[in-house]
Amino acid sequence: MIPEPRTIAAPKAMTFDRLLEKIRYEGAYPTRERAEEALRAVLGGLGAQLTGEERVAFAAALPREAAGVFAAQVPGIHPSPAARFVDDLAVRTGGTPATARWDAGTVLAAVGALMDPALVTRIIEALPTGYALLFGRAQLTTAA
Repeated sequence: MIPEPRTIAAPKAMTFDRLLEKIRYEGAYPTRERAEEALRAVLGGLGAQLTGEERVAFAAALPREAAGVFAAQVPGIHPSPAARFVDDLAVRTGGTPATARWDAGTVLAAVGALMDPALVTRIIEALPTGYALLFGRAQLTTAA
């Protein structure tokens, strides 16, 4: 007797509410509102950095509400290095560089976890050095 092939269900798409709960839990934010503030600040800032096909694919992989926050920002000509991205985030939110780094790392790691790993790799490669760490990945460099 040949066994029946197993049907593997595709993962459910992450809803905006589930994404916020993931960010709230992983970032240890006290409220859903604080998690949403972090999400909006980080995705808004990233929306000003990412261009081209990666921008379109990133937005398509997000829940609709998060994609709207990301896409509302007009990207610049040249993306900022990750350190400047974090510093700008701190200025925009009135936080410190440490809290901005925490927010960016929490949000981008949570968002990256719901995307195809190959897409996250493409996004990291499209951005200046340092963003890999914000997405919860090691920053690999090639030998000279």
